[in-house]
Amino acid sequence: MGKFEGVLLASDFDNTLIYTEDALRTGKPIPPLSKGNRAALESFMAQGGHFAVATGRALPAFEKLAPMIPINTPCVICNGAAIYDFATGEYLETALLSEESRERGQQVLDAFPQVGVEAYHVENVIHAVQVNGFIRAHEHLTGVRVEEKASLPDVPLPLGKLLFEAEHENLIQVEQFIRGHGWASDYELIYSGKSLLEMTARGASKGGMLRKLAERLGVAPENVYAVGDEGNDLSMLELAAVGFAPANCVLSVRQSGPRIVCDAHGDALAEVIAALEERYL
Repeated sequence: MGKFEGVLLASDFDNTLIYTEDALRTGKPIPPLSKGNRAALESFMAQGGHFAVATGRALPAFEKLAPMIPINTPCVICNGAAIYDFATGEYLETALLSEESRERGQQVLDAFPQVGVEAYHVENVIHAVQVNGFIRAHEHLTGVRVEEKASLPDVPLPLGKLLFEAEHENLIQVEQFIRGHGWASDYELIYSGKSLLEMTARGASKGGMLRKLAERLGVAPENVYAVGDEGNDLSMLELAAVGFAPANCVLSVRQSGPRIVCDAHGDALAEVIAALEERYL
């Protein structure tokens, strides 16, 4: 039995496991997983550990990337809207938006014509309404071409999340609009970047789905660990026995009290696993 039997480690993908901000800003390709991170993850799993990615990306935006990452357990995708098993090609858990969410989202778009939205179908399609430059940049980053629709009610169900994209100041207004209408209690509203505001069903968060994944695997809460850099990672960092964050993390993550490792340009996951090696002597 390896020292990491019964241990679950979950990591965010963008700007945690791999630094992708340059790809978003410049259009460059996403770099490969570092050799140091790969070696550490393979060692962790060889010693019995469970490793999962917990990403805001939907299935079509992550399934091409999954083969480049050594994972040995189902992953949290779509910012906590689902658990997907890449080994079997099936969803194990989903938390979906209601049909009413499309109408509410359209009211947001009508009020803010400068804001675009991606609507994440749980299968292999990402639709977009009011496509803007932020959506085009995100489209390049994910490597998935969106299918444009005239309005959100035209987008087919079931949906895992809505991703509003615009300047940060506009997204703050969107959040205030949603809260002002009394809708916020039905959703998780989380910034996954300055130009990205995610809306998922209430309870559909990385932390909520990581808890369900741990239960499925029979992993005790004291043996669950997480790594992340953005606001949408806070729920799983708070859930973890120890939360870790790369040095490039946003202020809200840093202030939440995780253990800081090197930034995502380096071997952040290797540093995390080195810390776990000391914890499980």
